[in-house]
Amino acid sequence: MIELFFVTCLTASPMQCQDRSLLFTQDVGLMTCMIQGQSQLAEWKRSHPRETIHRWGCRSRGNRIAA
Repeated sequence: MIELFFVTCLTASPMQCQDRSLLFTQDVGLMTCMIQGQSQLAEWKRSHPRETIHRWGCRSRGNRIAA
């Protein structure tokens, strides 16, 4: 399973950030996640107008990347 992970911060308070993720339920690869992730994040942003996306990426679920 592939995870689209991203960090969001409140626009009014940029130091208040939160790690978030969305899972692709289909059997997709990392490249597909990178391509479809952009539209998924745009959709997420429309429903969360008070937050800004600062960083995002794709990984196999369970794999953690050091910041």
